[in-house]
Amino acid sequence: MEGLVSAAVLAITAAGLSLVFGVMRVVNVAHGAFFMLGAVGAWFVTTYVPGPPALVFLAAMILAPLCVAALAALADIGVLKRLNYNADATIVATIGLLYILEQGALSFFGPSARPVPAPFSVRIQLPWFGYSGYKLAVVGAAVVLLALLWLAINRTRAGLVMRATQSDREIARAFGIDTDKVYAGVFAFGAGLAALAGVLVVPIQQAYYLMGEGPLLMSFIVVIIGGLGSLRGTLLAALFIGLSDGVISMFFSPTLTEILATLLVAFVLIFRPQGLFGRGAA
Repeated sequence: MEGLVSAAVLAITAAGLSLVFGVMRVVNVAHGAFFMLGAVGAWFVTTYVPGPPALVFLAAMILAPLCVAALAALADIGVLKRLNYNADATIVATIGLLYILEQGALSFFGPSARPVPAPFSVRIQLPWFGYSGYKLAVVGAAVVLLALLWLAINRTRAGLVMRATQSDREIARAFGIDTDKVYAGVFAFGAGLAALAGVLVVPIQQAYYLMGEGPLLMSFIVVIIGGLGSLRGTLLAALFIGLSDGVISMFFSPTLTEILATLLVAFVLIFRPQGLFGRGAA
């Protein structure tokens, strides 16, 4: 069960990272910072907005990702676009953005980890044990969200525009698609997904200005194993890594999961560099 919760949060986070790379070919090192900002934003909303806990948390699920998405869109327009999305330059730029966002959170939020109460405290009684109803709700929310994401990419005009831009930016531009707006929207959407994952996980963990580093590493591992730009591969890899983390953590140190996942990445890069579900070079 704990593995399913980890897989759900990881799948949402990694889906945003995979989407950004798949469409923009940008390795977003600041993705973990957007995850952290979602959690920190949830803490601010639940602390300073009055009202019933469930409604306040729902407001946090809406406001925090929207604010982070707006910030990411500004970063794309103000920084990445000016670099013409050059691969090496954007890596350096997103590393700088990562440090800026973490130091900003440290200045305004502080160094201490702060808890966020769950919107409800129902405990579900299963045949052999009881389990947190909120954690089950996180798994359900991830399933619904990822299904909607798949439908949006494959069954809507916006998804068609994104896939056209992914296939060939210049040809998409020649057909009248404003690729700059597409890139800004995709970067903002990917950051919003990371922030939403941060909001969902913060009642389980605690809000902390460095909490995005672990999800960033695991998201990169998931995206590399699943295949760069492959949403299906990302989801399956997240499920595998999350369940492995839940099982291994019961018997060994949680660090062992990261070690084994890193070794798996090495084998994938050696024997299938495009990932398990990625497309090879033409």
